[in-house]
Amino acid sequence: MTNQQYQEAIEWLFVQMPNYQIDGQKAYKPGLDNIKKLCEFFGNPQDKIKTIHIGGTNGKGSTSNMLASVLQECGYKIGLYNSPHLIDFTERIKVDGENCDKEFVYHFIQKLKNLPGEIRPSFFEFTTIMAFEYFYQQKVDYAIIEVGLGGRLDSTNIIKPLVSAITNVQLDHQNILGDTIAQIAVEKAGIIKEKTPIISGDENDLVKKIIKEKAEKLHSKFLDATLIKTDLRSDLLGNYQEKNIRVVLALVNELQKLGLKISEKNIETGLMNVHKNTNFIGRWFEFSDNPLTICDTAHNQAGLEMVFSQLNEIPKFKHIVLGFVNDKKIDEVLRILPEKATYYFVKPSINRGRNPLEYEELLKKSKINYKIFQDVNSGYLSAIQNVRDGEMIFIGGSNFVVGEFLEKNLQK
Repeated sequence: MTNQQYQEAIEWLFVQMPNYQIDGQKAYKPGLDNIKKLCEFFGNPQDKIKTIHIGGTNGKGSTSNMLASVLQECGYKIGLYNSPHLIDFTERIKVDGENCDKEFVYHFIQKLKNLPGEIRPSFFEFTTIMAFEYFYQQKVDYAIIEVGLGGRLDSTNIIKPLVSAITNVQLDHQNILGDTIAQIAVEKAGIIKEKTPIISGDENDLVKKIIKEKAEKLHSKFLDATLIKTDLRSDLLGNYQEKNIRVVLALVNELQKLGLKISEKNIETGLMNVHKNTNFIGRWFEFSDNPLTICDTAHNQAGLEMVFSQLNEIPKFKHIVLGFVNDKKIDEVLRILPEKATYYFVKPSINRGRNPLEYEELLKKSKINYKIFQDVNSGYLSAIQNVRDGEMIFIGGSNFVVGEFLEKNLQK
């Protein structure tokens, strides 16, 4: 297999299968019937591996990568399934921090062409079965599976995990999951399995109540991670990681009860070596220190509020490169933008990427200092030209903005 054959296979996959990240709601296929048929066709690999399930609105990626790092420090072989990818498709499926083998991906895509006619998987469904099969073939000790969207009807919800966690519940994907926190919490709580511990990292009493009641119905232990007190830190920067660390500690505690040998040293070292152990990037990622350039994939209201709050704590003048997808409520974002900044609004290069010209009237009313660009890198290059000593650059608003920026500029 050549690199060109691999790229052609990936491009074919994106074209053939509806992909929520690119196409939005029309590509979303709720329900488990399709993934069940798909898993049966491939021999149900998800039943042959031990799994840990992590859902929630924000923090899923950080939490799953921190947990993976801790377990790797213990000597366990760990599979990790995250989405979306930032640069290359193989980032979605990792074993001990190494991206999925491209040869495996290429040959697995070929098998798609032999699927029975009644199975028409979405992009995420096919990626999910690919992850299950890869983890089975790699003989991982444990696979950490991140929920794609929601929970109850998500393709990953076919697994029977040792323990599950819901990091938090915030407003996001309301057109699919519901208009209220309560409705979304019900969807997230759909990952709770009978007699399987569930950890909640949310501080909202209503969310806790919904998760706890669902757990009680299924005779599952409910654990409130917000009650954990700790001084432990991680090399994943961002003030919001404190909450995710508590969820990781609750997960570790339950895994220890199941017989996993995890020492305090493993926990401390694992949390401080997430980048090295898992190659995770995208959350408060320091791209450069001169000028200080931070990337963060936060893209919904709650996530952006936390990121912008931390930006406000930095006294440097800011050059902020932002881009959004079509369903983003721009007026809500404008209300929470950091002050004393120049803005570079950009269009992510995907179908769902929103052209800043469409919301320029809102920008004018907000009276911020801004410029508009038709691609991410043009905005970044303009920011680089304008930045002065003692100032910083921030890049975010969407996974696709960060991914596009890193693909163009990382390792250059």
